[in-house]
Amino acid sequence: MLERDYITELISQFVEAVTRALRLAVEKGDPASCRAVEQQVADLIDLDAQTAMALSPDSLVTMLVLSGMGDSVASYVCYALDRVSRVYEEHGEEDLAGLRRLQSQAVGESFGCDPATPPEELASLDAELFGSTEEDA
Repeated sequence: MLERDYITELISQFVEAVTRALRLAVEKGDPASCRAVEQQVADLIDLDAQTAMALSPDSLVTMLVLSGMGDSVASYVCYALDRVSRVYEEHGEEDLAGLRRLQSQAVGESFGCDPATPPEELASLDAELFGSTEEDA
Protein backbone atom coordinates (compact mmCIF):
# COMPACT_ATOMS: atom_id res chain seq x y z
CA MET A 1 0.00 0.00 0.00
CA LEU A 2 2.73 2.48 0.93
CA GLU A 3 4.75 1.55 -2.15
CA ARG A 4 1.72 2.09 -4.40
CA ASP A 5 1.04 5.46 -2.76
CA TYR A 6 4.69 6.41 -3.22
CA ILE A 7 4.64 5.48 -6.91
CA THR A 8 1.32 7.25 -7.42
CA GLU A 9 2.78 10.42 -5.90
CA LEU A 10 5.95 10.17 -8.02
CA ILE A 11 3.88 9.77 -11.17
CA SER A 12 1.65 12.68 -10.20
CA GLN A 13 4.67 14.94 -9.71
CA PHE A 14 6.18 13.69 -12.96
CA VAL A 15 2.97 14.39 -14.92
CA GLU A 16 2.73 17.89 -13.47
CA ALA A 17 6.35 18.77 -14.23
CA VAL A 18 6.36 17.20 -17.70
CA THR A 19 3.10 18.94 -18.58
CA ARG A 20 4.57 22.31 -17.69
CA ALA A 21 7.90 21.64 -19.43
CA LEU A 22 6.45 20.17 -22.63
CA ARG A 23 4.01 23.04 -22.94
CA LEU A 24 6.88 25.55 -22.74
CA ALA A 25 9.06 23.50 -25.07
CA VAL A 26 6.37 23.30 -27.75
CA GLU A 27 4.69 26.70 -27.40
CA LYS A 28 7.77 28.82 -26.71
CA GLY A 29 10.48 26.70 -28.33
CA ASP A 30 12.35 26.76 -25.03
CA PRO A 31 15.29 24.30 -25.09
CA ALA A 32 15.67 24.49 -21.31
CA SER A 33 12.20 22.98 -21.07
CA CYS A 34 13.38 19.93 -23.01
CA ARG A 35 16.10 19.49 -20.43
CA ALA A 36 13.45 19.80 -17.70
CA VAL A 37 11.57 16.86 -19.24
CA GLU A 38 14.81 14.88 -19.33
CA GLN A 39 15.45 15.78 -15.68
CA GLN A 40 12.06 14.36 -14.74
CA VAL A 41 12.84 11.09 -16.54
CA ALA A 42 16.21 10.90 -14.78
CA ASP A 43 14.57 11.57 -11.41
CA LEU A 44 12.25 8.59 -11.92
CA ILE A 45 15.23 6.27 -12.23
CA ASP A 46 17.24 8.05 -9.55
CA LEU A 47 20.08 9.26 -11.76
CA ASP A 48 21.37 12.70 -12.60
CA ALA A 49 20.03 13.91 -15.94
CA GLN A 50 23.38 14.17 -17.70
CA THR A 51 24.17 10.51 -16.94
CA ALA A 52 20.69 9.19 -17.66
CA MET A 53 20.31 10.99 -20.97
CA ALA A 54 23.75 9.88 -22.17
CA LEU A 55 22.88 6.20 -21.70
CA SER A 56 22.44 3.96 -24.69
CA PRO A 57 18.83 2.84 -25.20
CA ASP A 58 19.57 -0.64 -23.76
CA SER A 59 21.40 0.81 -20.76
CA LEU A 60 18.48 3.15 -20.03
CA VAL A 61 16.17 0.13 -20.03
CA THR A 62 18.55 -1.65 -17.65
CA MET A 63 18.47 1.32 -15.28
CA LEU A 64 14.67 1.31 -15.37
CA VAL A 65 14.69 -2.38 -14.45
CA LEU A 66 17.23 -1.81 -11.67
CA SER A 67 15.18 1.08 -10.28
CA GLY A 68 12.53 -1.46 -9.34
CA MET A 69 9.82 0.79 -10.73
CA GLY A 70 10.21 0.13 -14.44
CA ASP A 71 6.84 -1.54 -14.89
CA SER A 72 5.10 1.32 -13.07
CA VAL A 73 6.77 4.22 -14.87
CA ALA A 74 7.83 2.88 -18.27
CA SER A 75 4.86 4.26 -20.21
CA TYR A 76 5.56 7.74 -18.79
CA VAL A 77 9.28 7.54 -19.63
CA CYS A 78 8.50 6.19 -23.10
CA TYR A 79 6.02 8.99 -23.75
CA ALA A 80 8.22 11.81 -22.40
CA LEU A 81 11.27 10.73 -24.39
CA ASP A 82 9.26 10.35 -27.58
CA ARG A 83 7.66 13.77 -27.29
CA VAL A 84 10.88 15.54 -26.36
CA SER A 85 12.48 13.88 -29.40
CA ARG A 86 9.79 15.54 -31.55
CA VAL A 87 10.59 18.95 -30.06
CA TYR A 88 14.32 18.47 -30.65
CA GLU A 89 13.64 17.39 -34.22
CA GLU A 90 11.49 20.45 -34.84
CA HIS A 91 14.36 22.65 -33.68
CA GLY A 92 16.97 20.94 -35.85
CA GLU A 93 18.62 18.97 -33.05
CA GLU A 94 18.73 15.75 -35.10
CA ASP A 95 21.29 13.89 -32.95
CA LEU A 96 19.43 14.52 -29.70
CA ALA A 97 16.10 13.76 -31.36
CA GLY A 98 17.42 10.46 -32.68
CA LEU A 99 18.85 9.34 -29.35
CA ARG A 100 15.68 10.23 -27.44
CA ARG A 101 13.57 8.41 -30.04
CA LEU A 102 15.75 5.29 -29.77
CA GLN A 103 15.60 5.45 -25.97
CA SER A 104 11.82 5.75 -26.12
CA GLN A 105 11.53 2.82 -28.52
CA ALA A 106 13.77 0.64 -26.36
CA VAL A 107 11.66 1.37 -23.27
CA GLY A 108 8.50 0.71 -25.24
CA GLU A 109 9.74 -2.61 -26.60
CA SER A 110 11.08 -3.78 -23.24
CA PHE A 111 8.02 -2.84 -21.19
CA GLY A 112 5.28 -3.27 -23.78
CA CYS A 113 4.23 0.35 -24.14
CA ASP A 114 3.65 2.31 -27.32
CA PRO A 115 5.37 5.70 -27.68
CA ALA A 116 2.43 6.86 -29.81
CA THR A 117 -0.06 6.26 -26.99
CA PRO A 118 0.13 8.78 -24.15
CA PRO A 119 -0.56 7.70 -20.58
CA GLU A 120 -4.11 8.60 -19.56
CA GLU A 121 -3.00 11.56 -17.44
CA LEU A 122 -1.17 13.07 -20.42
CA ALA A 123 -3.71 12.37 -23.18
CA SER A 124 -5.33 15.81 -23.20
CA LEU A 125 -1.93 17.54 -23.17
CA ASP A 126 -0.83 15.35 -26.06
CA ALA A 127 -3.92 16.21 -28.07
CA GLU A 128 -3.35 19.91 -27.37
CA LEU A 129 0.37 20.02 -28.16
CA PHE A 130 0.87 17.26 -30.69
CA GLY A 131 -2.55 16.96 -32.24
CA SER A 132 -3.14 13.32 -31.35
CA THR A 133 -6.63 12.08 -30.71
CA GLU A 134 -7.98 8.98 -29.06
CA GLU A 135 -8.68 7.60 -32.55
CA ASP A 136 -4.92 7.88 -33.27
CA ALA A 137 -4.07 5.74 -30.27
